[in-house]
Amino acid sequence: MTNANNFITHSYATSEIITLAAPEDERIWVPQADNVWFRPLMLDTRGGGFTDLLRVRRAGILSKHRHPAPVHGYVIKGKWRYLEHDWVAEPGTYVYEPPGETHTLVLEDKNEMITFFNNGGPVIYVDEEGNQVGYDDVFTKIDLCKSWYEECGLGTDYIDQFIR
Repeated sequence: MTNANNFITHSYATSEIITLAAPEDERIWVPQADNVWFRPLMLDTRGGGFTDLLRVRRAGILSKHRHPAPVHGYVIKGKWRYLEHDWVAEPGTYVYEPPGETHTLVLEDKNEMITFFNNGGPVIYVDEEGNQVGYDDVFTKIDLCKSWYEECGLGTDYIDQFIR
């Protein structure tokens, strides 16, 4: 397939996603927990990863979890840290989380935090002993989005534009 600029796109290539990352419509933010939302940007059903903005408006521990795949993060607003490390992620901070690491996400204050995350795979939630107590993956994220977008009036198919 050739586009207007004579660039050739492979016939099996998926379409690009062009969207306003920080939406003006609050309904696009999907509630995940009390004062915690995510804004889906890309849900990769072929590779198993997902890219989103995480928004938190509360202080305290968010979750203890591990990743079996790499995660890349970039702090847009606010700050957060992991109990297991001595650094604080602030606006402009890039964070690489290696596969297999377990950490506890904590926010020190109630000021809004927004971080861009590119998750290479699922998030495995664990208890204090490291036992799995839950998970989120690309498919649970899609299900959460479909349910929320139906409830808020955007419709279950609203999420389709972000699924590849």
